[in-house]
Amino acid sequence: MDYSAHFAEALARLRDEGRYRVFADIRRRRGAFPAAERFGTEGTREIKVWCSNDYLGMGQHPAVLAAMHEALDTAGAGSGGTRNISGTTHYHVELETEIADLHGKTAALLFTSAFVANEATLSTLQKLLPGCVILSDEKNHASMIAGIRNGGGPKQIWKNNDLADLEAKLAALPRATPKIIAFESVYSMDGVIAPIGAICDLAEKYNALTYLDEVHAVGMYGPRGGGIAERDGIMHRVDIINGTLAKGFGVMGGYIAASADICDAIRSYAPGFIFTTSLAPAIAAGACASIRHLKVSDVERTRHQERARTVNRRLKAAGLPVMDNPSHIVPVLVGDPVHCKRVSDTLLDRFAIYVQPINYPTVPRGTERLRITPTPAHSDADIDALVAALGTLWTECELARGAHVVAA
Repeated sequence: MDYSAHFAEALARLRDEGRYRVFADIRRRRGAFPAAERFGTEGTREIKVWCSNDYLGMGQHPAVLAAMHEALDTAGAGSGGTRNISGTTHYHVELETEIADLHGKTAALLFTSAFVANEATLSTLQKLLPGCVILSDEKNHASMIAGIRNGGGPKQIWKNNDLADLEAKLAALPRATPKIIAFESVYSMDGVIAPIGAICDLAEKYNALTYLDEVHAVGMYGPRGGGIAERDGIMHRVDIINGTLAKGFGVMGGYIAASADICDAIRSYAPGFIFTTSLAPAIAAGACASIRHLKVSDVERTRHQERARTVNRRLKAAGLPVMDNPSHIVPVLVGDPVHCKRVSDTLLDRFAIYVQPINYPTVPRGTERLRITPTPAHSDADIDALVAALGTLWTECELARGAHVVAA
């Protein structure tokens, strides 16, 4: 086999389809977010970032930075190993305590990312519960799909947020069969929100566990940033909550929060936890400071929601096809991978606005989009510039307009 030709051909297919991804070489400036520097062949240029998952700008918050500096000066750079072999520091213990308290659970378990947390937990749960059937929402994140697949057990896919479809599948299974309903609170590409309470009703009716991914909601919803389940007053009804420290909390890492026995079982059996070096102490300290701040401050959440509503409203008023949803995510439908990349590239090169194109396999073919994520730090002038630039490009590229489209 000509290995080089094989890889080159695979990359050529992506380029031909307009799906080849190019990384933007940027550097955020502390205290100036969403401004950043873009590095190119002709030097650096200031840009405005409109696609960051640091939704609240907590990666720039003084309390977070101070905690990270203190931990770095006190404990050094790395953790020294896995949690089983010298890698459990006091910073990790403090952070798990804060997370458990945030979600009203008796325990929490840290991972290096929410992807790893999902993959390790969902695959291990199937091994601990012989014959367990996973009922997975069709729009679940790739990390959940990977965990379910790697668990090797039976699974059933139910239509996104479709309670009738979920109940039909639950009713067809014997009551004594172990069952886990796996779903998300905010689906990150469409921005739709799950009916968590109604799903918990079905779980109780049919004797199933609930596994809720709150990655795109923690920090941003609820009185203390506990997510959609906290906002809706139903955290106590969810068995296992997965979250991230890399989005609303602005740092890095992932976790689960659940009963002490569930967390202990995953800690003791999951290879993705056992054999991975733990988070650096400075990262754990920064995440802990971020959670503590957002438990008592609603300023960031209030401003964030207002900015998201404003961007949504302004884009609709300009006739752009915003995919309507009740969350903070503002997707604008393009519907073609080549046009999507062209708009994204031109926004960056000509208007100094950074919004990455979202193409297959992240979203279904024909639903390619720009995924805009307003933050509390985006100004009215930033919004004016974004709306004007998109309006210009929609005209130049002869793209379809419309007041809005409903997220599928």
